[in-house]
Amino acid sequence: MSVGKIEHINITVKDPKITAAMLGKLFGWHIRWQGEAISGGFTIHVGTDDQYLAVYTGPTGKAAASAHTSYAQLGGLNHVGVVVDDFEATEKCVLAAGFTPGEHYDYEPGRRFYFRDSDNIEYEVISYV
Repeated sequence: MSVGKIEHINITVKDPKITAAMLGKLFGWHIRWQGEAISGGFTIHVGTDDQYLAVYTGPTGKAAASAHTSYAQLGGLNHVGVVVDDFEATEKCVLAAGFTPGEHYDYEPGRRFYFRDSDNIEYEVISYV
């Protein structure tokens, strides 16, 4: 059996440019691609060379009304987990960006905290160091 890995996750946001800039600043990611998307929308792929988040919005910055109903729902997932090398530095960046870190946990195999962005999407920041 082959082992799979997550290549990307596609989420609907109000403004992909703002979200991509925030993710780049917090996690050191870069824009891999951007352009037109389903239902006349716009998407930016932001992440690393191997993995990314596709941040999507419908035409005119609205969630798309289509047969793909998940594209019309902001924050339609539980959270996005991101592994970082420097836990404290990332938490400082999250605070400087105006977000409030929530619960903190320290259990095997690593430390973690959570925060929500301006689209109410929850991120779990994890460090295995």
